[in-house]
Amino acid sequence: MQHIVTLIPGDGIGPEVAKPTLKIIKAAGVNVQWETYLAGAEALKRHGTTIPKSLLDSFQKRRVALKGPVTTPVGEGFASVNVELRQTFDLYANLRPIKNLPGVRARYQGVDLIVVRENTEGQYSGIEHEVVPGVMESLKIITEKASTRIAKFAFEFARAHRRKKVAAIHKANIMKLTDGLFLDCARRAAADYRDIGFSDLIVDNACLQLVLDPLKLDVLLLENLYGDIVSDLAAGLVGGLGVVPGANLGDQHALFETVHGSAPDIKGKNIANPTAMILAAVMMLNHIGEKKAAQRISSALEAVLKKGERLTPDLGGSATTTKFAEAIIREIER
Repeated sequence: MQHIVTLIPGDGIGPEVAKPTLKIIKAAGVNVQWETYLAGAEALKRHGTTIPKSLLDSFQKRRVALKGPVTTPVGEGFASVNVELRQTFDLYANLRPIKNLPGVRARYQGVDLIVVRENTEGQYSGIEHEVVPGVMESLKIITEKASTRIAKFAFEFARAHRRKKVAAIHKANIMKLTDGLFLDCARRAAADYRDIGFSDLIVDNACLQLVLDPLKLDVLLLENLYGDIVSDLAAGLVGGLGVVPGANLGDQHALFETVHGSAPDIKGKNIANPTAMILAAVMMLNHIGEKKAAQRISSALEAVLKKGERLTPDLGGSATTTKFAEAIIREIER
């Protein structure tokens, strides 16, 4: 069976981690036709827009996309490509599995968390304006509809994947209306999933508990901004953003991505770690029904990491991106 998938290689090291990932997918026996488009800074240079209409049309039609890192300027410049794609296609659920990989040094072992983040509203959506010179205002929009939808998503995911408990993360002690609504929606949803344990944590306490003992937590349910911060913190528990993938899911569309930056300082050096991109591809393959191929890739990646003979510099080795990917392909073809 042939799949047609939208590919967004991204900026910086994006193309360098995307290229070997496509080779690995092919080696696993999956027939994919890629529709490739620029986004972000490179697209702006060539097309005068950060998200060309051709990319939007492709994703609208194909409904599945794989994306590398896209640079977002800090404090100036164009708006986030990631946020725009999420809002345009109503990719309301950001799903990030946080799990130890064999051979990857980490502060903890045995971590197996799922971060579920509401993806369309809250402060992270960037609704801001200048009130008067020197005074800026950022609006935090929380709705019952979006909060209920993401809560149900978290519980449905927990049930489908045999997870034991969901914790809603909030700041309802201070933001009693917005975070209070989010928490209330989570509590009401929990009532329909009696087989799944439920608790809630204030966000600052949740960060503390993650650092003290992440093994106590399971599925974390967060609104948008908290989810972005906590998911990066959690990635630090298992080796960093270079070994963690992410998915943006809606009712009709799914976008799988790296969650690390574009690392322009190492662009073109062939030393970038493609693990996050490979794991994002594994999530994508599971989504499109290629579960056996996804397992082959996961097993091959873990075998290479465990052997430790062909690791990129960030993992403590000296192998190039190319050599690391070639080692994974050899494991797949065994």
